[in-house]
Amino acid sequence: MWRSRKSRDRRTVICIACGDSVLREDAREYDKEGDRWNRRDKEFEYLCTDCDDEICHQPRDGLESLILSIESDGLSREEFLDRYAEAVADAGGSPGRSERDR
Repeated sequence: MWRSRKSRDRRTVICIACGDSVLREDAREYDKEGDRWNRRDKEFEYLCTDCDDEICHQPRDGLESLILSIESDGLSREEFLDRYAEAVADAGGSPGRSERDR
C-alpha cells in the first residue's frame, strides 16, 4: 500500500526569499526553469507560504525574450532597468500580454 503523500516528506527546506526553514510539505516548490513536472536531474528551490503569497503570480510568457532583446554587454543595472521599464510600458504594461488581454 502507498503511504499518503503528506507523511512521506518530513524534511525541512530553506525559503529562497526569507531564509526561514520550513517543512517541505508546507513549502511551495519553485522551478526556475518553469517546468516543475519534468523532475529528472533537477534541484528545486522552495518558498514558504507567506513569501509565496506575496509574490506576483502573473504569466511570464515572453519575459525571457524581452530580457534578451534589451540586454547588451556592458549595460549597467540602471540602464537595463530603464530599458526594461520602457519596453514593458510600450507593450501595454506586462511582458507576454496578448492583444486580447489588453
